[in-house]
Amino acid sequence: MPASAAHDRKVTTTPTTVPADLDGFVERYLSMWNEPDAARRRALVEVLWAPSAVNTTATLEAVGHDEITARVTRAFDTYVGTGEHRFEEHRPYAAHHDAVRVWWQMVRTDGTVAAVGQEFLVLDGDGRIRSDHQFPVS
Repeated sequence: MPASAAHDRKVTTTPTTVPADLDGFVERYLSMWNEPDAARRRALVEVLWAPSAVNTTATLEAVGHDEITARVTRAFDTYVGTGEHRFEEHRPYAAHHDAVRVWWQMVRTDGTVAAVGQEFLVLDGDGRIRSDHQFPVS
């Protein structure tokens, strides 16, 4: 099909399961990484993630609430719990068709940016994270 024919096709709308309160969803996702209370951190994992969800980076895969909670806790203990860093939104998120791209930055206490990355979140039919793929940028 010629490229111009693709523009002539009828566009259909696909229902989406992206949460209605996407601002709140992204805020809870980022706050999870900064949460000092282990029970609240676990509760956020259970609210945000499907039970069989997967969190991946280039070097690890965490499957299910227990492994994801352990992974979030390791990140907290290594970066945030030391009092040296905090995770926050780097640039506005984007979402469509059951997927959300979240840009984050890890900021030092002096305000300088230590790292930047993005998460590609795929949501299930209930609007919970089915898979999270991390892509560090710097």
